[in-house]
Amino acid sequence: MGKIRNLSVRKTILLYMAVALFCSFLLSAVVVRIAARTQMLIWWNYVDEEAYFKAVESEGPDHVTDIPRPGVYEMTPSDHFVSELCDFLQTYTILILSVAGSCAAVFLFYRNKLQKPIEELALASKRIAGNHLDFNITYENKDEMGVLCMEFERMRKQLAENNRILWKNIEEEKMLRAAIAHDLRSPLSVLKGYQEMLMEYLTGEDIDMEQAMEMLSESRHQIDRMDFFVETMRKMSSLENRKPIAGEISAGQLESDIRAELAILDKEYGKQCILQVPASNEIFCGDKAIILEVTENLLSNALRYGKHQVEIMVKVGYSDLSICVRDDGEGFKEDAEKIVEAFYRQDVKDSLKHAGIGMYISRMYCEKHGGRLVLENDERGGAVVTAIFRRIM
Repeated sequence: MGKIRNLSVRKTILLYMAVALFCSFLLSAVVVRIAARTQMLIWWNYVDEEAYFKAVESEGPDHVTDIPRPGVYEMTPSDHFVSELCDFLQTYTILILSVAGSCAAVFLFYRNKLQKPIEELALASKRIAGNHLDFNITYENKDEMGVLCMEFERMRKQLAENNRILWKNIEEEKMLRAAIAHDLRSPLSVLKGYQEMLMEYLTGEDIDMEQAMEMLSESRHQIDRMDFFVETMRKMSSLENRKPIAGEISAGQLESDIRAELAILDKEYGKQCILQVPASNEIFCGDKAIILEVTENLLSNALRYGKHQVEIMVKVGYSDLSICVRDDGEGFKEDAEKIVEAFYRQDVKDSLKHAGIGMYISRMYCEKHGGRLVLENDERGGAVVTAIFRRIM
């Protein structure tokens, strides 16, 4: 039965028609035989038996003598009707039963082969039109309708995934707007307060120039803060449109570039950095600018929260490249999904020079490069962040 259910639509309709015609011919033969026998029995009632047997004896034992057909006026109305009906059945039974069998085959074919998938697809279409995607198409036969249902189910899953991504983007956009409003409100409030204080000083008789200059300096600092925030937002807006550009990257070349970055970061943070790049003859194909930018973000984050030293392990392979950055700080206090959000700051006392998008950008760049960003806490203490990049062409 499983093989029959999984037959193609063409083979199934041929099978149904063949079975229907065979059954029709078989049943027609039975009906015709019964009709002929019934008709002979009716005619026998009107035969002169003595004359009939004499005719049979005269013809010999090998000769079959047909029973003569009585005249219309010799038979009773009921016998005449049954005799005519038997004539009709002997003539048209095969045609009638063939048509009836074909109709039954089409009906059964539709009920067993088409009705369920058509109903499934019609119901699925209504649900999708109503934006209700939390369902499954359960038709599992491996025929053409099964393939169609499978493709429809794949489309439903893709629509559901697209909706999930859309809602996620909407939520991220709402979060981004809230973050923008929050981060701009603080410097604007400070500037407003300093402006009101300066207006009071300027209208007074005594002006404390030292305090006025201090307020002006702090106002300039707040303006720089807003300028830095605007530049960060510009960078984020161009992030989605950036596409990785493939280039050859070797382990030695990448080690040289990272050491150049470390030379700058060491002066800024004054902490020890240990770089390990195992020798490899493999050439990785990827966007070096993106990889170095992610590395800089991870190193800056590790140096900011680490206590004394940061370890960097770089592994270059043919199909993938990984950069693992480990610090000796307190580790992550929240889950990875929260940490890689835009404008996340682990400590509210973080420097105003850090907008809180380093991990967010790193995650986006890893995903654009076919990889991922993995955040963990080390058993020995501290945070471990691994950026994985996949080979691109």
